[in-house]
Amino acid sequence: MRLILLGPPGAGKGTQAKLLVEHYTIPQLSTGDMLRGAVAAETPIGLKAKAVIDAGKLVSDETVNVIVSERIDKPDCARGFILDGYPRTLQQADALEAMLAEKDMALDCVVELVVNDEQLVERISGRFTCANCGEGYHDVFKKPKVADTCDRCGHHEFKRRPDDNADTMRTRLQAYYKETSPLIGYYHAKGLLRRVDGMGEIGTIHAAIREVLDSTCG
Repeated sequence: MRLILLGPPGAGKGTQAKLLVEHYTIPQLSTGDMLRGAVAAETPIGLKAKAVIDAGKLVSDETVNVIVSERIDKPDCARGFILDGYPRTLQQADALEAMLAEKDMALDCVVELVVNDEQLVERISGRFTCANCGEGYHDVFKKPKVADTCDRCGHHEFKRRPDDNADTMRTRLQAYYKETSPLIGYYHAKGLLRRVDGMGEIGTIHAAIREVLDSTCG
């Protein structure tokens, strides 16, 4: 099973990908992990990417495409994979299709996690974690049972990610809709797109994705 998870930042793609990895025993391939893996392995394309990163520049589509291609050739991808964060643009989508065709492969499914923007902003901007054990909380949806005290470890210090605020989240959503949302139409036209409500409970969303995959993409 070869699939792509689509959805804006904060939609839960990473969380759902990990659950799917456990269920289907296929790897999750994220752009960041693939880049770091290529750099650490000191492959020719990894060294090229490292030089670009060290210079403070963005890695080109061409380099990312090669890194993805090399990763897909690894033995653990023989039964399939989950792409998270790639492709991000129509150009990358075209490159992926050509790449897979050369390997006599094709995508089975593209799952879009559909979210309500304002609810997503509220969900993300209210997040905070225990500074000691990392337990997650929310200003509205999951407050500590005792104020200023972690339910899990009893610690009294909490932290928030600097980008977990409403203004930053809206900026990230704008970037997503500008650059990545065209992929929704692209894959819909190819008959690969399946839409799942991404605003429910994690377990409910996971069950819905599995139902879609097992019935239409298996």
